[in-house]
Amino acid sequence: MIDEMVEQIELLLEQNDPKQLQEYLNNLNISDVEILIGELPDYGPRFIEILSVNRAVNVFRILDFPVQERILKKLSGTKIAELINELPPDDRTALFSELHGDTVKVLIQHLPPADRKEALILLGYEEDSVGRLMTPDYIAVKKTWNVERVLMHIRKYGKNSETIDVIYVIDSEGVLLDDIRIREVLLADPETKVSSLMDSRLISLKVSDPQEEAINIFRMNNRVALPVTDNENILLGIVTVDDILWIANEEYTEDIQKIGGTEALDEPYLDINIFRLVKKRVGWLIVLFLSEMLTTTAMQSYGGELAALTMLAFFVPLIISSGGNSGSQASTLIIQAMALGEVRLIDWWRVMRREIISGLLLGGILGVIGFSRVAIWTTFSDIYGSHWLLMAFTVGFSLIGVVLWGSLAGSMLPLVLKRLGFDPATSSAPFVATLVDVTGLVIYFNIAMIIFGHIGHIIHTK
Repeated sequence: MIDEMVEQIELLLEQNDPKQLQEYLNNLNISDVEILIGELPDYGPRFIEILSVNRAVNVFRILDFPVQERILKKLSGTKIAELINELPPDDRTALFSELHGDTVKVLIQHLPPADRKEALILLGYEEDSVGRLMTPDYIAVKKTWNVERVLMHIRKYGKNSETIDVIYVIDSEGVLLDDIRIREVLLADPETKVSSLMDSRLISLKVSDPQEEAINIFRMNNRVALPVTDNENILLGIVTVDDILWIANEEYTEDIQKIGGTEALDEPYLDINIFRLVKKRVGWLIVLFLSEMLTTTAMQSYGGELAALTMLAFFVPLIISSGGNSGSQASTLIIQAMALGEVRLIDWWRVMRREIISGLLLGGILGVIGFSRVAIWTTFSDIYGSHWLLMAFTVGFSLIGVVLWGSLAGSMLPLVLKRLGFDPATSSAPFVATLVDVTGLVIYFNIAMIIFGHIGHIIHTK
């Protein structure tokens, strides 16, 4: 399908017939035009330029910011003015918040005074707040109106509203009282008062709420839009589910990149400059590399034990990788649970209790497998000598201890970072793995010393 579209559009471009090209693009789905811009980025500005205003706006608003910025630089002044004026306020705010300040100063001049004032107000809210997502285009009615008057109001102003699925009830001061689904209005008798349709089950957002909190509220409630109020409960605007889905996708992508041990990329992987990509990745790699040096230090501090009992070295990779894997698992699960609102800081003890039990069970399973590995190998080889049973117990108990510690560290670190005001996603899997690597060695060698007893005694008995 995509290949066919690309072939067709390339043919039309070769024929250089603007009318046929416009007709073809106007007949495509908006998502198809977005795909074409991705496949033929050099022609993106031309596609936007040739589309009708409404379709150009609808295509432009679903493009990633780097693509939007690239297209804006090559559009005519007339088309830019049309786009900026026709973009919904929330999408316009999102675009302006990403652009350089000097560019915004130029673009904002294309807006009429009322829209310019509106844009500046929206830009005045904190970058990651609900205020940046909301649109002031909504339908508000009074509780004293009847259904007939509400429908007349919708017919008059509904076209400019972001959505008419939900209408909002306010008092004479603009205070939000309730919200009503359009279905209730359409099915009610024309003389029915709005107050009779109100159920007082209002769910709203504060303009200063974090966007992440808004994502959780939408997730837990079956709503297509939610009202946004100030501290005085004055209705300021609404946030629609399409914007929330967009932000949720960005948050998810950012968290995944951080979990992988890199800074969040602010543009698509294939579009980002290679030197910026390296810069995004090198910081964490250096931190992790320096941290891993502690592993070398830990092994050097147990050099005597390794020299006396070289078979301990055989299981070092097994031990530290098991701890790192359990820590990474726990960290990823807790970060995801926190993002979904399933785990809060107050739940730290419940999390720790579950991870203690899980860590012991998981460690016990791996410990049995590790013990069996040594025992079975002894039947085919004498590599462990007469001390094979002690070695088997060392590996078994070490796996229990390291997996338990990894589970605890991986689950608690995101909560600690959250408590300190940092992003929990920065307790990435590589970071947790590195932390557990170092401490895992300490656990392993100390258990070996306890089980084997004094190393000099072992050498003597040999």
